[in-house]
Order: sequence, then C-alpha cells, then structure tokens
Amino acid sequence: MSRVVVIGAGAMGLAAAHRAVSLGHDVDLIEADTVAGGMAAHFDFGGVSIERFYHFVCKSDEPTFALMKELGIGDRMRWRPTSMGYYMKGKIHSWGDPISLLKFPHLSLIAKIRTGLQMFLTTKAKSFASIESKTARQWLESGSGREVYNTLWKRLMELKFYELANDVSASWIATRVRRIGNSRRSIFQEELGYIEGGSQALVDALVSAYTTQGGRLHLGMPVERIETEAGRATGVTAAGKFFPADAVISTVPTPYISTLVPSLPEESKAKYDAIRNIGVVCLLFKLKKSVSRNFWINIVDETIEIPGLIEFSNLRPVEDTIVYIPYYMPTSQEKWQWSDSQFVEEAFGYLRKVNPAITRDDLIEAKVGRLKHAQPVCEPNFLDKLPPIQTPIAGLQIADTCYYYPEDRGIAESVRYGRNMAEALT
Repeated sequence: MSRVVVIGAGAMGLAAAHRAVSLGHDVDLIEADTVAGGMAAHFDFGGVSIERFYHFVCKSDEPTFALMKELGIGDRMRWRPTSMGYYMKGKIHSWGDPISLLKFPHLSLIAKIRTGLQMFLTTKAKSFASIESKTARQWLESGSGREVYNTLWKRLMELKFYELANDVSASWIATRVRRIGNSRRSIFQEELGYIEGGSQALVDALVSAYTTQGGRLHLGMPVERIETEAGRATGVTAAGKFFPADAVISTVPTPYISTLVPSLPEESKAKYDAIRNIGVVCLLFKLKKSVSRNFWINIVDETIEIPGLIEFSNLRPVEDTIVYIPYYMPTSQEKWQWSDSQFVEEAFGYLRKVNPAITRDDLIEAKVGRLKHAQPVCEPNFLDKLPPIQTPIAGLQIADTCYYYPEDRGIAESVRYGRNMAEALT
C-alpha cells in the first residue's frame, strides 16, 4: 500500500482518488475549493440544485456508465430526445437531421449535400489520424466547402477562440461531431442523457464511496507546492500543511504546473507553459418562459456576440426554464474584465433577440460563474506537444482536461483518465 496524494477534486481527481483507495492505497484528496466536484459541482439556484457549468451525457460515454454501475447509481441514468437549432437572420432554424438540413434556407443544395456527407462519414470514422495535421477550418472547407464554413462555422469559432480561431485542430472538432452525431435514437432524432439529480449525484456517490473506504478529503486547501527529493515526489504542501506521499497525481490545470513543481526540468516546464487555454464567463438564467424547444442553439448573427445558448431544462426537467449562456474567450480580451451585471444585461438582451416574446418580467434570477482556464486550445498535432502523464519526477503523474485530446472535456474522459492514473501507481 502506497501513500498517495491526489490534487484536485474535480471529476478526474475524484475518479483517481476513488480508484486508488479501492486498490488499497492510503489516499489524501486535496481541493482548493470548499466543495468537491469542480465543473461538475452544483449550487443552489433559487431553490434548484443545478450544475455550475452545463453537462450532458452521450451514448458513447461508457466510462461514466461503468462507474455509475459500480457506485450503485446506474439506474439514475435518463435519456431524452433533444434537438439543435441555428439562429440566423432573425429566425431559429431546425438542425441536426437530414430533413432539417434539406430545409435549411441559407445553403445551396450542393453545400447541403457536401456537409451532410462529411458529417455522416465523420460519425462512422474510427480514427482521425489522417486529419491530425489540419486545422478545423482546413478540414471543414475541404469537405463541406467554404460556403458551409463561412455560413455555419466561422462566426462560432471566432466567438469562442477569437484570435486563436484558426489554430484549432481538425481532429478535435471531428471528435466532437462524432460524439454528438452518434448519440441518437435514429437518424432523425438526437438523444442525450442526464443523471437524475444532476452531475452532483455522481459527485456525491464518488465522495461517499471514497471516504467510506478510508480516503481523506481536504477541502478549502489550495496546494502551494509538490515536494520532491532526489528526483522523486515526496508529498504536497497545501495551506501550510505537509502531506507526505510515495506518489502524487495532479489534475489541476496545466498553466499552474511550472509554479507548483519548481523542481521539474526546464524543458518540461516550457511544455506545460506552452499549452494555451481560454476562459469562460458562464451565465445562468432562470426564466418563466421557454426560449425554444431546442437544447442547443448555435447563433450566427453579427449583432450577437455569443456563439450559442443551452436551454438545459429541455434536457433535465426542472420547474422553471434554465438557460446557460457561455462567453468563452482568451482572458486577454477586454471583455473578460466586465462586471457580472454587464454580462447579464447584454446576454439577457440577446435572449430577447432570439425570442422577442421574452420580457423583463420573465427573468426570475441570473447567476454568473467564471473560470480562467476552462478550455484548452488544441492545435493540429496537439498530442506531440503534450508532456507524458508520467513526469521525469518518479511518482508524479500530471494530467488535466487537455490530455483528453482529441476528445473534448467531459465526465466520461475525466473518469477514464483518473482511473488510468490510479491503476498506474506502483
């Protein structure tokens, strides 16, 4: 039995700590926040327990299902028919199935055929190695055509990645298309899932299983340094307290690593520092009235500076309408400095543009959440730029959400990587 310290009690850290303690290790799980769960944690939103940041489950998310079964909550998985829309030129257009594509008024017939074929082939692909060196724009334009990219994708990419929009990997985009495209009841009906009680139900089950087996959870303890001696990890200092360890697993964002581990070789530090991230300001609105029937609406409109909105209550039933509006952006953007009230005022105005029937009286409550390192920017050949999970320091493993590449961030990948790191302990 080894003494193990896991840093970060998000989904990946929780999965790693739970698996490590199940394998017989003596485990301390350390988290800077006062609650466990990271981006999957809930908060009280006017009487509704809701995710800080939206989550949904796809039918390919096998690690999530296996863990839920292991934790005894496998029967809490729920599936619901969902739909996507495109807001363009003052109207919401249906999207995501062959009939909607054919009826879409803002593409030529040849563009519709090309994009339908590219998306279909993407859902059937086993690997994206052949497009790994391409950007998302290059791949989309070569397959669907420039008309499709300029009409459907360009504005969305620019409003998420800004000056980094042309640096995004084709493999990363293609993997997202495949994941969503394969979560269907039929070719005509998308079907996404949620956990009854929300993602907090999984967080609570993990925490309970972990602590019941003797694992120790330390909340509100920011890690100051990962300690090493003679090329080996010896423990972690957090909030002035030293936690001795034979092995350390870090799941905190990679931008923090070169500071947390001063003894890393300079070459390794440079690799972590080179991984770019963008932040997110995520707004939640509670409304009396629904915005649309869609779970997800992509927005392509020169007068609206958000790439979309997520009407979460069209997936997980709650009493009122719950809408997420994420502002992704590099933190160097001037808008990142806006106050919460500025974001709320602008975003609510956008909601009213998308659905003019919504009035000020329909707004029950609004909440703003922020993350500085919310989304890694995965460029072509991104895997070649990632340092190995097992670092040059013996007993120290490091990974965060960028290691899921080409998969995007998600609970299933968090579970898979967390468990893999625990099983790699010696």
